[in-house]
Amino acid sequence: MAERARVSTTIVSRIERGQIASLTLARAVRVAEVLEIGLDVQATWRGGELERLVNARHAQMHDLALELFESLTGWVTASEVSFAVYRERGVIDILAWHERTRTLLIIELKTELVDPQELIGTMDRRRRLAGEIGRSRGWRPDRVGSWVLLADTRTHRRHVARHRRLLRSAFPANGHTMRAWLRAPSGPIAALSFLPLTSDETVSRDLRAPRRVRRSRASTTTPPAE
Repeated sequence: MAERARVSTTIVSRIERGQIASLTLARAVRVAEVLEIGLDVQATWRGGELERLVNARHAQMHDLALELFESLTGWVTASEVSFAVYRERGVIDILAWHERTRTLLIIELKTELVDPQELIGTMDRRRRLAGEIGRSRGWRPDRVGSWVLLADTRTHRRHVARHRRLLRSAFPANGHTMRAWLRAPSGPIAALSFLPLTSDETVSRDLRAPRRVRRSRASTTTPPAE
């Protein structure tokens, strides 16, 4: 096992004895892969407050996204849609259906962007399975779209800037493009945009037609991100 995991026998021995404090994550992952087991690493902060904070932010993003679709005509949404198609299983944050154009939109809400390649792979699999997922709800799509909404944070903006070519090749459309597409879906789309989570900013305001606003120098309000 040590040879297959590319670690020393001493490392394996430490793991067997439960001495993992000095073990690097990379080595732990390699050993887990050899054993064909999943490795779940959970960060905690102040007695679980980090998990509650992440869940609260995800819930806020969910509410803002649903608020947007309530302001649009012709869309029906379903939240937390679980699926099991072939060997693929998962949960889609929001599934939106536009009956007139027979368009299905898969929406992924991200409070944390850890691995851009994993995100691309996940959305690609869901697009391929969208027909089956939609039919299970009585929706038979002619076209499928995908939309990744990232919480608008400095960390996310740095990640997107660092992996811009990779992400934009997979999700070429941004918030400006989605603004028009949502009102009149025409063909498939793959988009990625930022979602402000401040109390005075909403998705619907972000996606309305842009207006020229005169701001005072003292204003500190951050404009909606695209």
